[in-house]
Amino acid sequence: MSDQPPPDSTPRQRWMAALARAPRRRLAEAVAALDPLPEHTVLRPPEVGLGLVRGRMGGDGRPFNLGEMTLTRCTVRTSAGHLGHATIAGRDRAKAELAALLDALLQEPARQPALLSGLIAPLIAEQAAARTACQADTATTRVDFFTMVRGDE
Repeated sequence: MSDQPPPDSTPRQRWMAALARAPRRRLAEAVAALDPLPEHTVLRPPEVGLGLVRGRMGGDGRPFNLGEMTLTRCTVRTSAGHLGHATIAGRDRAKAELAALLDALLQEPARQPALLSGLIAPLIAEQAAARTACQADTATTRVDFFTMVRGDE
C-alpha cells in the first residue's frame, strides 16, 4: 500500500495528504505565522475514533481486512465561509484542528499561493525524501531467492 496520493488526485487531495502526515509543530508554526490570524468556527470538534485498514494480497491482489487504527477528524469553517476537513492517524486533536483550518485557508484564493509554496511544497518534498530514505534502508535488507536447477530435469 502506498502512502502517497494517486497521480490523478486533485490538488486538494494532495495538500490534505501532506497536512495529515506533517508534524503538528510545522502546522502550528504555519498558523502562527498568518497575519492576521483567521477567525474560524469549529463545526465538528476533534473526535477520536477507529478506521478499518485494508490490505491487498501481494500488494495488488484480493483485499482483506488488516485491522483497525485510531483516527482523529475535525471540521472547521472560516469567516470567509470555506469548510476545512482533516482526518489524521492517531489521537492528536490539536493537529487535526490545525490541519482542518489550513485546509480551509488553502481554499481561499488570496492565501492559497503563499501556503502552497511556503508550506505544502516543502512538506511534500520532505515527505518524499523521508520515504526515499526509508526505502533505501529497507532495500539493504532485501533477500533475493532463486531456485537452483538440479542436474536431472
